Amino acid sequence: MFSKILIANRGEIACRVIKTARKMGIKTVAVYSDADRNALHVRMADEAVHIGPSPANQSYIVIDKIMEAIRQTGAEAVHPGYGFLSENMKFAEALAAEGVAFIGPPANAIEAMGDKITSKKLAAEAGVSTVPGYMGLIADADEAVKISTEIGYPVMIKASAGGGGKGMRIAWNDDEAREGFQSSKNEAASSFGDDRIFIEKFVTQPRHIEIQVLADQHGNCVYLHERECSIQRRNQKVIEEAPSPFLDEATRKAMGEQACALAQAVGYTSAGTVEFIVDGARNFYFLEMNTRLQVEHPVTELITGVDLVEQMIRVAAGEKLPFAQADLKIDGWAMESRLYAEDPYRNFLPSIGRLTRYRPPAEVVEAARAVRNDTGVFEGGEISMYYDPMIAKLCTWAPTRGQAIEEMRLALDEFELEGIGHNLPFLSAVMDHPRFVSGEITTAFIAEEYPDGFEGATLDDALLHRVAACACAMNRVAEIRRARVSGRMDNHERVVGTDWIVKIAGQSLTASIDADRDGSTVTLEGARYRITSDWRPGQPLARLMVDGTPLVMKVAKLPGGFRLRLRGADLKTHVLSPRQAELAELMPEKLPPDTSKMLLCPMPGMVVSLAVEEGDEVYEGQPLATVEAMKMENILRAERKGRVAKINAAPGASLAVDDVIMEFE
Repeated sequence: MFSKILIANRGEIACRVIKTARKMGIKTVAVYSDADRNALHVRMADEAVHIGPSPANQSYIVIDKIMEAIRQTGAEAVHPGYGFLSENMKFAEALAAEGVAFIGPPANAIEAMGDKITSKKLAAEAGVSTVPGYMGLIADADEAVKISTEIGYPVMIKASAGGGGKGMRIAWNDDEAREGFQSSKNEAASSFGDDRIFIEKFVTQPRHIEIQVLADQHGNCVYLHERECSIQRRNQKVIEEAPSPFLDEATRKAMGEQACALAQAVGYTSAGTVEFIVDGARNFYFLEMNTRLQVEHPVTELITGVDLVEQMIRVAAGEKLPFAQADLKIDGWAMESRLYAEDPYRNFLPSIGRLTRYRPPAEVVEAARAVRNDTGVFEGGEISMYYDPMIAKLCTWAPTRGQAIEEMRLALDEFELEGIGHNLPFLSAVMDHPRFVSGEITTAFIAEEYPDGFEGATLDDALLHRVAACACAMNRVAEIRRARVSGRMDNHERVVGTDWIVKIAGQSLTASIDADRDGSTVTLEGARYRITSDWRPGQPLARLMVDGTPLVMKVAKLPGGFRLRLRGADLKTHVLSPRQAELAELMPEKLPPDTSKMLLCPMPGMVVSLAVEEGDEVYEGQPLATVEAMKMENILRAERKGRVAKINAAPGASLAVDDVIMEFE
């Protein structure tokens, strides 16, 4: 077994690998760029080597710099994580030439399956059902349009070396094919150093289901069942689960056996994932093979009990797999929510900045539930513009799918994250969405259910009234504290009122409260709620029991009430005396400023290009500017017809959120 390994990656996956290596008694070496000097993975590793400036193409994906770090530290093996150099054949070859083990597949398997064009050809030759498409190299946008027309719209334009949703576009017509080809090509070059593009038919109403395989150097290959990854936004996975609520045992077995056959056909070893598109009749089509560990691997670990990173290390050291296919059973259900530094209220645009508060829920492993959080950040750390916007992967496990979802709801509500825009509210909203709860999902779920973006969840009246009752009970605790501080309470005599009006989500609810030593009974609109909690004013998280059922809310003080956040909803809640409520009706409403004649930068980023000049007339939907953030290009379009009066930002300019790019007459 190796005594020291180097992790050629950063963030949560580097931390994840370090945890397993530490468990195995293996020392670890981290590499870091300027931006990651104080990163969590650097703190966790036994050694750390600086490899260059912040941009990945000057540090993390420069093979020579990684090789020099290996020589400096004497590392015997390298785990590449995912992204960066994980599917780079030249990197695997460089390690082999140096006599260093690659904790991944052999270079020829990376070459065969890591390239999406080549892998599709090999899959077709092996008799695997594949999605119709054009696997050759595409010279320019004109050829892309021609090919797209021949295949038939809609089509998927994809980077050959792509991953993580980067370099991918769906085109429904010639204009979108032309535009998508160029954007995909640019993103692919920037993220992977490889701008090759291919095009395939986009299967409507598809489910994205992938099979985890694991193969050793002794001819053994097993599949560790499947993961459902259909909840995606811009082809970037957001929520994954294992197993899939859609597959039956026969389909699972057929997909697993086909995945193993494909892996063995190319001499694959280590962990890998074969991805399929599955239609409503459970017909499945090979999509691609990822010759690396997947981001969503924790859900597979939770339902199988197999540490995939440990097995990758053992396979690289020449050991045989310690189990056969018959040993791999499905135990319970697991959910994974990817927490991204993306603002859901701004169409999920990237957000950067300092994590002023970062308190994940406690990790637990119990007989009936588990909570796991894979992360690479810490409170006080910064989310950089240079890398993927992922903050953490929050996972839950329980015996059934419904229980796993409920555990995720509570864990998301307990997750305290402040200082940047993030998608926690959106993840919470999905967990309550009837279509997700039923398992009737496709890769179009987000586009179909949130066509106008995410504006916050609306709680049903039953839950809203429970929240209002809790606010009433919390207000009583706050009122008692204020009374004691001000001297209005003498000898613990209760002077806090019993009758209140709770204003929440546009409703005005009548409440009364009766408290005792163990909790409060709130009568709200005629219904009674028994509430217990140890919450105290100033605490940002309230854990309550309402009629024996847990309820968790993030709490911030407002004049006359609270800001309460839970289940994707952000509620300004006011608890007022009847007289205060009467006077509140007379207060004028403050209106936001008018920015309708401005193009504002929706995220921190750099202006790549401007598509118009001062004096130009523009029409609705016309591209105005392209802004790059976190390696993704975002095209900003005109919302209405108008004329450009002034341009305030030039290409190359770095902008903050809401900086004015241009103004209109």
